[in-house]
Amino acid sequence: MLRGETTKRSALDADALSTKLQQHGVGRLQGETDLWVILDGSDLRKPHANTMEGLQRVKRLEGSGTVPGYRTLNAIGVGRQGRRGLLYHRLFSSTAPDFVSESAEERAAIAAVGAAVTPLGAEITWILDAGFDDVARWGDIWTQEQHLLCRLRHRDRWVETRAGEPCQLQTLAPRLMPLAQISAEMVVQKTGQARPKLQPVTATVAAVPLLVRWRPGLRTWEERDEQRQPCWLVEVRLERVQQDAWWLLTDRPVETPEQAHEIFRMYCQRWAIEDAFKVAKTCLGWEEVQVLSYEAVRLLVALGWVAAGFLFDLGVSLEWGEVHMLRRLGGGEDRPTRPPGKIVLSRGLRRLLDYLATEAILADEVRQHGSLPPRIAAMLGRMPTP
Repeated sequence: MLRGETTKRSALDADALSTKLQQHGVGRLQGETDLWVILDGSDLRKPHANTMEGLQRVKRLEGSGTVPGYRTLNAIGVGRQGRRGLLYHRLFSSTAPDFVSESAEERAAIAAVGAAVTPLGAEITWILDAGFDDVARWGDIWTQEQHLLCRLRHRDRWVETRAGEPCQLQTLAPRLMPLAQISAEMVVQKTGQARPKLQPVTATVAAVPLLVRWRPGLRTWEERDEQRQPCWLVEVRLERVQQDAWWLLTDRPVETPEQAHEIFRMYCQRWAIEDAFKVAKTCLGWEEVQVLSYEAVRLLVALGWVAAGFLFDLGVSLEWGEVHMLRRLGGGEDRPTRPPGKIVLSRGLRRLLDYLATEAILADEVRQHGSLPPRIAAMLGRMPTP
């Protein structure tokens, strides 16, 4: 069952866990009138792997080139009242049998999350990083009548002024109107500092209106007539910080200091939950094991999200059987007044990973030689039947 060979005896598989996490995430967000959906596309790198199933090439963490790994899509919902819930998780690979395209994976994620949160009746705003600087992805969101806030990568993108004149985004820079100066605490590296740290910083927020041309169903067989979406280009410049200003695009109005402050706060929310993404991606010891099946990898990463969901209050509680299992594997004490922490849950995940790796090695030994060495088989209680 843990190797993904059968699901008849348990619902402990990646898709079932992801569905359960989404259901609980949506339940956590009931009653919210304003909901932000933070969608994250990221790589799980296996730079030294060569025998794991389903590996594809992903970007190296530092420098140029690629390494073996997998792709993931994850979405967390954040309500104005501070409640959070995991709304989507999927690990995929371009070499897996069910893979169609990365574009199809992204569109499926947006459609699945949109369908899950629409019944909440909240105003939905998607907060996206530069990897989603794509008018087709924006169109998928606008087709659902939901809002968008996306960091821009392509400053040479063609748009229109509100008067309908075609222009590139970068030519609008002189028209940016300063709206607010905001004091905040952020992890930044200021001029003259050796490394980033949490410290006060002043941000200047400016904006200019524009129009974005888009088509529902762009790049699909269902492409429809072109539309124009009123949007704002928002620039956030951090004082005494040597990095490019943030350029954000949103269809939410940015005409007053209060609205500018809201956009700044919304995008900063991405950083505030980055630890949840980081824990889910890094607590499994990826570089040490190379013999797991693709479905086992997907299960382990889904369980990583169960652990992150418990640690970061994303709708996962101590009553979940998966949390109890990880706590027991990690050697944690069964005390209601002492819930398991990051170390215990990470240790539980690592022990499960070691178990799956051992099972894969034993199975490979049987495939190559017909059986396990007799003393090993006897120790494991796996003597062949006569």
